[in-house]
Amino acid sequence: MSTKSQLIGYVRKSKSGGALRMSIDAEAFSNAVKFPAKDGRQFVSLVANADKVSQILGGEREVTSLCQLIDED
Repeated sequence: MSTKSQLIGYVRKSKSGGALRMSIDAEAFSNAVKFPAKDGRQFVSLVANADKVSQILGGEREVTSLCQLIDED
């Protein structure tokens, strides 16, 4: 089994610097693989590289990707 990474959006520091801003491609998000919760709601699992997010917070980097990891059969 292999894992595929699907780009969903980007993570940046907000202009004020006090938050992370996520820009999500609406079409990619609607096509993303969803999983059900016990209460019946559906969720989309997204990941961002923690080291790259730390670099954004530290001012060393401006942006990183926000992806969904999909296990392929």
